[in-house]
Order: sequence, then C-alpha cells, then structure tokens
Amino acid sequence: MVIDGDRGGMDADHGGGTGDEKKLAWPGVTDHPKPDHPELDHPEPDHPKPDQDAETAPAGSLEADAASSPATDASGPSSASSVAPGPAERRPGAGLAALSLPYQIVAAIALSLIGVVACAHIAMIFLHVAPSNTLTKQHGEVVDDWVYPEFEQNWKLFAPNPLQQNVSVHVRAELANDGADSNSVTRWINLSHEDGEAIRGNVLPSHVDQNELRRAWDFYTGSHDSENRSTGLRGELSERYIRRIVMLRLAEHGYGGAVERIQVRSAVRHVGIPSWSDEKISTKTEYRELPWWNVSPADLPETDATGRSPQAATSPQAVEAGE
Repeated sequence: MVIDGDRGGMDADHGGGTGDEKKLAWPGVTDHPKPDHPELDHPEPDHPKPDQDAETAPAGSLEADAASSPATDASGPSSASSVAPGPAERRPGAGLAALSLPYQIVAAIALSLIGVVACAHIAMIFLHVAPSNTLTKQHGEVVDDWVYPEFEQNWKLFAPNPLQQNVSVHVRAELANDGADSNSVTRWINLSHEDGEAIRGNVLPSHVDQNELRRAWDFYTGSHDSENRSTGLRGELSERYIRRIVMLRLAEHGYGGAVERIQVRSAVRHVGIPSWSDEKISTKTEYRELPWWNVSPADLPETDATGRSPQAATSPQAVEAGE
C-alpha cells in the first residue's frame, strides 16, 4: 500500500495540481450562484449586540450603521429603522392621585376652603334658627349679617299657618310741582308685581326680590291692628321700614326727592279652592289702604350719612338703630 501515492492522488483530484492548472475544489461543482442582491457579497460589519453596554460598543458604530443602512423603499422600513416609542407612562391611581403635584396642592386648598365655608354656613344657619343662647346674644349681629337677606329662613310653607292668600303691596306718591298750586298724585304702582317679574325666569333669584317687601309688610301687619294703630313698641319701626323700601322703589321709577307724601295699600286675594273641595271661599280682591305718610329726609336713600348702600340702610336692624 502506497499511502503517499494515494495522498498525492487525492490532492490531485481536489485541486492539488501543479503549475498554472486550476481545478475545482470539489468534483461536479462548476461555480457558486450569484446572489440577487450584490450588497450581500460584502461581509456585514460587526454590530454590537442589543444587550451590549454603551461603554463597550465601538465609538462611531451607531453613526456608521445609520450611514450604511439603505433608504426605506416602498415595501416598508429598512432593518436600520428606529424603534417605535412605547406607550406613555401613566401616573398610578385615579382622581386627585392622577394629577401632578402642583395640581394636587391647588385642588386640596380649594376643597379645604369649600369645606370651611360650608361648615361656617351650616353653623350660622343653626344659630339663626336655634333658640336664644349665649352665642346668639354675644354674636347676634354677625349671624344676622350672614343670614340676611339671602339665607333667610321661613317655615310658613309647613305649619301652623301655610300661606293661602296672594298678597301684593301697592304704592302711590304725591309729587311736588314747582310753580303749581296743587301737587300731582301718581297712579298705584304694584311693587309685588315688579318683584315677581324679577324672579320669573331667573335661575338664581335674589332673596331681596323674593322676601324684602313681603317680610316688611308682614312686619307692619304684625305690629298694627285692623285700624292701622300700633300695638307695641315696634309699630313705629315697621312704618319707617316700609317708607324706606317704598322710597327706594320710587327712586327707581324716577321720582326720588320730588315725593312729598306716600300712601301704601295691600291687595289680598284668596287662593282658589280645588275642584274636589266643598269649601266656599271668596276670591274677590280686598284692599287695605294705609294713611298718607309724609316723607322725611331720613326716608330718602340719598341721605344715608354712613356711606352704606341704600339696600343696607333698609334692614330692620339699621332702621332700629336709627341709621
């Protein structure tokens, strides 16, 4: 057995020839097929692995990859396209916890203020409707200033005497005519109707429009008898209260300081009975006219010496104090 010969023959068969003769590496293989993409003939550059740290990656490798990547064709993005960003981070929790810290502070302060005001309002209303006690005796003015006129409490809707009448207050004035022998008298002005028009269609009507005139008339009728005679010490106070309110309304009509005297009356009409009731009630309007009152400078809103608004001067407390 000649090993060298066999080895030499094997070399000869597999391209181990001499001289300029070129043989194929393997018998039967003529040539390698050319790839469809000529860029695959060149070896790909070494890219750092995804999990490789930035410190270990060769300098400029990212820039080189971006420069050597082919442009995006119509079929889709290339392999070197950037990774799409992930979903936006959300703050855990709901409600106030989902807000940023500055907004949480603002919301907490606003809720605290609302809570303090609500507690103070409930306390003031409680002291207003509660029987007389030490707090109301010492701080009654503070409670009244908070409650009147917007938060006044009235329980006549329930018991013992629910309202069953429509009561309206009218006024007419005697005006001084310069150079004339006699004064002129205006027509009757329905002040309650004006208050009703101010309330109708208003989502948040004022308590002044709803209750000021009505409560003033209740104040007067409660301190006078059917002959308009005072029944107590508050009778004169109720008259001054009515005069101030009436003069405020007449000033809105353009009369103001030209008024010499005023006369007030009430028009009372019972509410009609329902169809299923056998009760008999007359719905005829009944009038109650008060005597003529002379207007003094203290009744005019322009003569308020304290500098307060005319509305503030018409409160029963202000009238009683002689302001």
